Amino acid sequence: MRRTIRVYVGESPRVVGVLHHDKQGARESSAFEYDGTWLRDENHYAIDPALPLVSGPQFHRKSGDGSAFPRAIADTEPDGWGRRIILRAHAKRRETARRKGQAIDTRPLDSLDFLLAVDDGSRVGALRFQDDDGVFQGAFEPGRRTAPPLIELGMLVSSSRAFESNAETLADLEYLRGRGTSLGGLRPKCTVLDDDGHLAIGKFPSVHDERPITKGEVLALQLAARAGIDAAAARLVDADGTPVAVIRRFDRRERGSRIGYVSAATLIGADPYDGTDHYYTEIVDALRIYGDAPQADIEEVWRRIAFFILITNVDDHLMNHGFLYAGNDRWRLAPAFDVNPFPERLRELKTWISEEVGPAASIESLLAVAPYFQIKIARARQILADIDRAVGRWRQHARKLGMAKAELDQFAGAFEHQERAVLRRELK
Repeated sequence: MRRTIRVYVGESPRVVGVLHHDKQGARESSAFEYDGTWLRDENHYAIDPALPLVSGPQFHRKSGDGSAFPRAIADTEPDGWGRRIILRAHAKRRETARRKGQAIDTRPLDSLDFLLAVDDGSRVGALRFQDDDGVFQGAFEPGRRTAPPLIELGMLVSSSRAFESNAETLADLEYLRGRGTSLGGLRPKCTVLDDDGHLAIGKFPSVHDERPITKGEVLALQLAARAGIDAAAARLVDADGTPVAVIRRFDRRERGSRIGYVSAATLIGADPYDGTDHYYTEIVDALRIYGDAPQADIEEVWRRIAFFILITNVDDHLMNHGFLYAGNDRWRLAPAFDVNPFPERLRELKTWISEEVGPAASIESLLAVAPYFQIKIARARQILADIDRAVGRWRQHARKLGMAKAELDQFAGAFEHQERAVLRRELK
């Protein structure tokens, strides 16, 4: 089976090219081809470093757990939470049709179905997909709101809890469907509109949580900002007694126009699901090639690694780093997101500092690679001092967020560990 989708970019969409999707049994592949008008456009750019600006189809084959699409397009696919909702909604609609004696679509969902199920209004980045009838895929009917306002958080929490408990109705699934994101994993979340009408992500507690995860993420992001890191704006919102993390989307401008986005996996040309180890030094190399302000962003990466080490954010895989299009075929490091303290985890980074020093979340290892980042030792110590001041006050800041003593004790292991002592020795 072969299907073709037109690819556009931006709020006032410009055609970029076409995406062909082929499925033969369990095998899937795709081909992307730039449109001639895009190649002639003086403001064109390669939507993916692995898709150079040339005419003709550029092929990609699904391998293992990887995507059937080129990486930049795969970045806009639904995350694990969204995929689960799409699958269960599909099964529930088939069951409803069976009970009513209606015709049933027996075709299993494929990669293109998942790609196109994301709501057009909330799809990450600037890429958009249109069928032969000129309909942007994943768009809801005219007049229907796509991202609900914060006033509906209570309903969203209720629907997500029902889903996690296998007690959801078709109405719950339809309410959640399409409003997921590509920026995160299996945790419950939904695209929402904040009080200013800006697109945001609402992250909900899971029924399986053993500690207040949403409070921990907001704490981490706010501490990151205090440590001089460009971090996504985050706050806690009470939804009928449930603490929801509301994190502003950084791939939209104030009036809602879209900003191109790619993951770190895309920028360095990696498959994040093939089990290969990757390194922050690879991100440094990519910034030197594709970065709009490479040294500023390279120093920011080093600062983030130091912060991750001190708060035990060890889920720092390549999909949890991103880049925003800056014009002139160049990219800037996106604000930090999906930053969480993990007190129970082994203190090893998902993305290694470098191939030589390995995965250990170690201040000494980070200082050892400072020359590769072109950071002088005096500047490195200044950055570490900024982070130490912010992280050292984590309990005070957590109390301001309303965290109780028992909750602070649950997170203590993420903030209070031997690397704090190592850092302070380095600062003497």
